[in-house]
Amino acid sequence: MTDIEKRLEELSITLPAPPSALGTYVGAVTTGNLVFISGHGTAKPDGSYVAGKVPTECSEEEAYQAARLVGLNVLATLKNHLGDLDRVQRVVKVLGMVNAEPTFVNHPGVINGFSDLMVEVFGEAGRAARSAVGMGSLPMNIPVEVEMIVEIKKT
Repeated sequence: MTDIEKRLEELSITLPAPPSALGTYVGAVTTGNLVFISGHGTAKPDGSYVAGKVPTECSEEEAYQAARLVGLNVLATLKNHLGDLDRVQRVVKVLGMVNAEPTFVNHPGVINGFSDLMVEVFGEAGRAARSAVGMGSLPMNIPVEVEMIVEIKKT
């Protein structure tokens, strides 16, 4: 068992199966020592999605939990792509998008659901540069979408 697998077990986290692409793209691409993770949404293990515009159809707390779910999906894709999450050197950049009403202002608080998970799993190496922005809509009316760039250890 790898260090990150042990950490996930300590946190009582079981990664879902990596979500399937919904278009003509792949979930992750490596170039050099960087892995670019495509935008991921709120797919649940049963194939359904958390949906709703924040905060009218999806509360801020529900959106925070949805962002955490996105994090689990991203980790599943990353593990599938790399074979071993211990290859992650650090999370470099996160772009979090919130499907929000025009008056909503706490996009960073929602995306903390994703970022908090990365820090729980990777420690300080999970603390990334980040943008958290509001969108007028997201695919399938999901409340959160996140893309990420990670640095991997040189082999």
